[in-house]
Amino acid sequence: MAEEKMESMEDFKDELDRSFRKINEGDILTGTVISVGDEYIALDLKYYTQGIIRTEDLSDDPKFSARREINIGDEVTATVISTDDGKGNILLSRKEATQVLAWDKLKDDLEKKTDLEVTVSEAVKSGVVAFLEGIRGFIPASKLDLSYVDEKDLPAYVGKKLMVRVITADQEAEKLVMSAKEILKEKAEQTRSEKISNIEVGLVTEGTVESLQPYGAFIDLGNGISGLVHISQICNQRIANPASVLKVGEKVKVKVIAIKEGKLSLSMKALEDVAATEITEEKIDYKSEGDATTSLAALLKKAGF
Repeated sequence: MAEEKMESMEDFKDELDRSFRKINEGDILTGTVISVGDEYIALDLKYYTQGIIRTEDLSDDPKFSARREINIGDEVTATVISTDDGKGNILLSRKEATQVLAWDKLKDDLEKKTDLEVTVSEAVKSGVVAFLEGIRGFIPASKLDLSYVDEKDLPAYVGKKLMVRVITADQEAEKLVMSAKEILKEKAEQTRSEKISNIEVGLVTEGTVESLQPYGAFIDLGNGISGLVHISQICNQRIANPASVLKVGEKVKVKVIAIKEGKLSLSMKALEDVAATEITEEKIDYKSEGDATTSLAALLKKAGF
């Protein structure tokens, strides 16, 4: 019993010491939210008096709502801006603490390439604004999507939630830049890889000439998949330039002759000497702008794409 009493007294002494510790302006303290109001929130600081954070000192985000985003029991870290607010309370600012702590977090997010969710708060010239860790950040129009977003379309992003990564976190310049493009690109590449994993060498299908290069033609096979017909695989005759026998938008039949590192190598020449009756191509029809799918579409449909 004596031992239990000693531990209890020790605990009480620690609590008492914390209650009367010296607190100075500029100190960063962490407290537990004990009330949330329209004008301020109150914190239990394990001190002889409570801490107060006025609403305007909580966040720079104009859309911020204490009642919506802060709950009783939450832990909040803030900087002491006055040891007496005139009513015996310690006056704190989460914004100032955020400025001190947030940049370290943002630099860590930059280094780790962390995926983060933000809500677009406004459209500005050449991009949009979103807040992260209470810091005002910029997302360029070129980083909002896989393709460039026109300035006239930027207001449509206001209020939208986006997954982004920090690409610039410069505390001295107070410059925070984010991007959604990298995440979207990785997801698109993952989806493409999953689709390609369902394609086998030897597949014969139809595609559309997407672009012509001196070394060959890129063929759009649909479903977000394209492949390259090297100039040597276009036809049996030797040609100097793919444009001499093909044009962009032209429908062509191709055969998958190789798959390497997620890239499709196609051939038109491989089909030239094969009789039409020998080409085993499963076709299904569907109504979509009058076109018909080929075995590639059927294959991916069966795979759940």
